Amino acid sequence: MTSPVDDISNKTAQAVGFFEKYGPMILTGAIKIVVILIAAFILRALLRKVIDRITIPGKEGKKPGLLKPLRERAPQALGNLVSERREQRARTIGSVLKSIVTILIFGIAFLEIMIVVGLDITPVLTSAGILGVAIGFGAQNLVKDFLSGMFMLLEDQYGVGDVVDLGPSITGTVEAVALRTTTIRDTGGTVWYVRNGEILRVGNSSQGFAVAVVDLPLSYGANLAEATAVLERTAAEVAEKEPIKTDITAKPEVLGVEKFTVDGITLRVTVKTRPGRQWAVQRNLRAQLMPALEEAGFTAK
Repeated sequence: MTSPVDDISNKTAQAVGFFEKYGPMILTGAIKIVVILIAAFILRALLRKVIDRITIPGKEGKKPGLLKPLRERAPQALGNLVSERREQRARTIGSVLKSIVTILIFGIAFLEIMIVVGLDITPVLTSAGILGVAIGFGAQNLVKDFLSGMFMLLEDQYGVGDVVDLGPSITGTVEAVALRTTTIRDTGGTVWYVRNGEILRVGNSSQGFAVAVVDLPLSYGANLAEATAVLERTAAEVAEKEPIKTDITAKPEVLGVEKFTVDGITLRVTVKTRPGRQWAVQRNLRAQLMPALEEAGFTAK
C-alpha cells in the first residue's frame, strides 16, 4: 500500500515526464496558433483600411476611385463633388469586399490552426464543398439577386435619386439600392421593393441628359412656316427665363410636323435638359407656347 506522499511523487514525476515529452510541442503549437491569429487580425485590418481608403471619400471630398464605370455616363453632373450614386456604389461594394476579406482570412486561419493541432482537414474541405453545392441549389434566387445587384452597381445602371422604369407598373424614384433589392417610390407615394434578380430591363431617365418634348396641335389650315417661327422665337425667350433657365442645357429646337390626326396637325418642340428636370421644363414650355400660338392667330382645330 502506497502512502499519499508516494502518490504525489508519482503524479509529479508523470507530469514532469509528460511536459518533457510533449511540452515543447505544445508550446510551439500554441505560439504558432497565436501568431496565426495575430497575423489574421492584422491582415484583415490592413485590407479593410485599404478598402476604406478606396471606397470612402476623404476629408477633401474627393471621389472614391473604386468601381468607376468604363464609360462615365454623366460627367457634367458629377462636378467636383462625389455624386450620391458613385458614393453609394462604392460604399456598398466596399461593404461586400470587407465581408469577403473577413470570411477568407479567418477561414484560412481556421484551417491553418487545424493543421497545427494535427487534425486532418480533408473531411472539412469535402464537407465544405458539399455544403456549398447544397446551399447553391437551395438558394438560387438569393444568389441570383446578389449577382444581379453586384453587376447593377458595377455597371452604374441606376442610383439613388434616379427616375427609372423597371418594368410594368414599376416606375418611380430610386430611394435605395442594395445587393438583394432595389427600393422604388412611385408618383403615388407607394414604395416598391424589387428583387434585383427579377429586373429584366432598366429605363433610366436621369443619366447624362434628358429631353423635354412638347407636342402642340394645329388646324389643317395653319401656316406651318409662320407657326414654326413663332414657336422658335417663344421657346428661345422662355429658355432664357427663370425658373427653367438653369435646367436647359441646349437651344430649343422645333422639329416640325410630328403627325397628322383627324383633328389636325401636331408640331413637336424639344430641348435638352438636366437629368430629371425634363418634366418641369415640359410643363413650363407647354404653358407658354400654346398661348403664344393662339395670340398669333393659330388654333388647335
